[in-house]
Amino acid sequence: MLSSRVASAAVLLPIVALAAYVGGPWWGALVVVAVCLAMWELLHLIKAHGVSVSVIPTIILAVLLAADGSWPQLGLLQPALLFLAIVPLSIEVFHRNRPGSLESWGLSVAAALYLGYAASHFGRLRSVPNGLAWLATAMIGTWIADTAAYVVGVRYGKRRLAPHISPKKSWEGALGELGGALVVALVAGPLWLGLGVGSSLLLGALIAVAATLGDLGESVIKRQVGVKDSGSLIPGHGGMLDRIDSLLFVVPLVYWYQLLLNWLQLLP
Repeated sequence: MLSSRVASAAVLLPIVALAAYVGGPWWGALVVVAVCLAMWELLHLIKAHGVSVSVIPTIILAVLLAADGSWPQLGLLQPALLFLAIVPLSIEVFHRNRPGSLESWGLSVAAALYLGYAASHFGRLRSVPNGLAWLATAMIGTWIADTAAYVVGVRYGKRRLAPHISPKKSWEGALGELGGALVVALVAGPLWLGLGVGSSLLLGALIAVAATLGDLGESVIKRQVGVKDSGSLIPGHGGMLDRIDSLLFVVPLVYWYQLLLNWLQLLP
């Protein structure tokens, strides 16, 4: 298992790092591909829960929302939001009021927003001034925090954080996650982002909290269905959704945090 995780990381990390460094359409394309793969997994989880959602329209809507973050000049957001409301409901009209139509409509909208709109912030964050540093801080901070949570949780974890959602998560692991995120933020904040100590500490705390909630949020979905992983796409890591669940919470929060700091004139 560990060898599979290391091998997968050795292949994927350079691809992600290169696309993030180059930015532009390359980064946007990678985000869209990740959204498509994660959405496919999510819709299968929803189907396993007994709700039938129209797959292709939901994926298309999620892609439109995600793509707006990298190509805002296309003006995709407003039509995507409009279509998000009416297209899935229109499809249910042709299903002749089948049982579960309301749930199908609601879950289609929720899935597209959860993956598509949240993922659009990967492009938005990369596009801000000093965007590569902000994106790298968010992603590295999340990965380091998750790793610290795992190591501390395995070694010292005793008190369960959310036993009905993720039985292995502990308060000790959560403190490890906070520590890992704070270390990254205290290094990256002053060196890469030009932040003071206070703003860096708050950034680290936000990353830790968002990463924990993102992971637990996806765990809620999986526990409702009764599965351990969202898929088996990445050997040793589960599915694509398993790999980006924390980032779907962290990256949007970091994006809005840097906007707040900019508004408060706390950025160089």
